[in-house]
Amino acid sequence: LGRQIVPEIEALPQLEAIYVFCGNQSVHEQWAKKISKVKGVYTKIEPICQALEIDRQRCDQAMIPISFNGRDALFMYTQLLKEALLEIEDDDVKSIKDLVKYCRLQNDVDEDEIKLVEREYRDHTPIWWYTAETFIYPMLNRGLRQMDVDIILKMGFFIRHLHQHITELHREQKASMPAKFQVFRGQGLSIEDFEKMKKTKGGLMSFNNFLSTSRNREISFNNFARPAALNTNSVGILFIMNIDTAICTKSSTSFAEVSKVGYYKDKEEEILFSTHAIFRIDRIEQIHDNHCDRLYEVNLTIVGNDNHELNTLTAHIRKDLGGRTGWSQLGFILIKVGEPAKAEQLYQIILAKTSSDEDRIEYNNQLDELMWNLIKSTHIDIN
Repeated sequence: LGRQIVPEIEALPQLEAIYVFCGNQSVHEQWAKKISKVKGVYTKIEPICQALEIDRQRCDQAMIPISFNGRDALFMYTQLLKEALLEIEDDDVKSIKDLVKYCRLQNDVDEDEIKLVEREYRDHTPIWWYTAETFIYPMLNRGLRQMDVDIILKMGFFIRHLHQHITELHREQKASMPAKFQVFRGQGLSIEDFEKMKKTKGGLMSFNNFLSTSRNREISFNNFARPAALNTNSVGILFIMNIDTAICTKSSTSFAEVSKVGYYKDKEEEILFSTHAIFRIDRIEQIHDNHCDRLYEVNLTIVGNDNHELNTLTAHIRKDLGGRTGWSQLGFILIKVGEPAKAEQLYQIILAKTSSDEDRIEYNNQLDELMWNLIKSTHIDIN
């Protein structure tokens, strides 16, 4: 049956992967190997579940938002976005309740996972939640990738908690960390982003989320980089990241070894960086592979947020901020990166939440300015 159905459906763009479950592996491997979307042929359920988990991680890795080129305004504003999110201090108990309420209104969040967060959030560390098989990781990733105001508002407390946990572990582990070392990350990169990266060689790039890496090159290459290259719409990338702990400490770029505190204990030598880590692109080289010609090794070097080039470029943006902090700064950034509708949504939400007359005046002023700019951009005659 699969032999007849699979060739008919493989071209569907919404179909990402096919797993064949059968009674005779050797027979079905003959036709399945000719179809690129078939990820494997199995006679037992357990190996399929394991393969699905690896492929889920692979998809998550490929979806992390990345900015290129330190001279690009969007790149610089994403750095300030991190500052805005970490400055916001909401009531944690209320924030958890708000997140739970929000999740129950969504169609794609499992109720058992919602109840788990509602019941046990305080029983586990932020890194445990980040690495666990719940909605937390994919929702956070989607929110930061799409600059989704609702998700960022609801998960702001978790972003802060996770950053603080990584920072605490970084302080505890600092003495045992080597002065300089390498970590690896395998992932797929869209062809468009790969072309941007090639043009930015020698420049800066930022991973605009928390960044999972490994000390194990083979896991990063075999489980993530090489399989990603088999997707015709992506390029398989093995990032080799050179880390100088002195630069990280000086610039408050926190990272921590999390294999002992994550959901999967001792699964791999995982190093987790806090959000918006910046790297310089040193070298891009093709990896010669018998199975695919879209496989590349990219050498990166960690760059602190005290980097002179970066600070010079962001100085005028900080001046534009005019002392704004927290949610106000986030709204300003959304306007500057061309997301006025999301900025308006943000101001409407926080306007309803605030009890401060001063904040209410500021948010109303921002909404008035947004409306005026919209009128000007659409050439509406207001006379």
